[in-house]
Amino acid sequence: MINWNGLISLLFACMEFILLINLLIFADKNKVNLMAMALVGILTVYQALEFLMCTLNLKYSFLAYLAFVDISFLPPLNLYFILKYFRKSSKLYKTLFIPALAFAVYYYLVMDKFAVVSCSVLYASYSYPLGTLYGFFYYTPVICAMIFLYNSIKNSKDETKKKLAKVLLEGLIFISIPVIAAFLMMAFHNDQLLSAIESIMCKFAFVYAVCLGYFTLINKKAVYE
Repeated sequence: MINWNGLISLLFACMEFILLINLLIFADKNKVNLMAMALVGILTVYQALEFLMCTLNLKYSFLAYLAFVDISFLPPLNLYFILKYFRKSSKLYKTLFIPALAFAVYYYLVMDKFAVVSCSVLYASYSYPLGTLYGFFYYTPVICAMIFLYNSIKNSKDETKKKLAKVLLEGLIFISIPVIAAFLMMAFHNDQLLSAIESIMCKFAFVYAVCLGYFTLINKKAVYE
């Protein structure tokens, strides 16, 4: 019998990989664009790992750990990328990566507690320690990025930056839909969606990957204000 679990992950991995190759060929290779491409790469790697775990049934703790380490750097890198483009650079921005690094080290020490609880065609569910704390540090940069983009739309005098801020904000709002749905379901004592939220968000994030692709093709500035 054919195992259909994880095949959607393979589909998204392939589409994101093709997008990434096209961006590397056609987009300007300035520092900000390279960060946007790295974000697409992170999403591609996650989908590929989920395919390995669910379709090929390689449900090893190590692969689940790698998947979480991979996506842990997604929110801080995204916020760092946005801050670098829309305002002057600061050495303090690099502190955004401290929580992701801390979780990577801690989760390595307790790797045996990672487990792929279940797989479906659309998503995977995981069990891992410190889920609530991880969620706080995961979603905070996403919320901060959305607030900053909204303020940039209101205050920026550069029409190109305004347009790109709108594209990125709309993409982030879209990937926030499953998070909102998960917390609404949790209010009614149903945490099924919450246990798979990282996987589902990464599926929705394909839209954000397309937004990032549009950004890199439009953005041709190597020097930023």
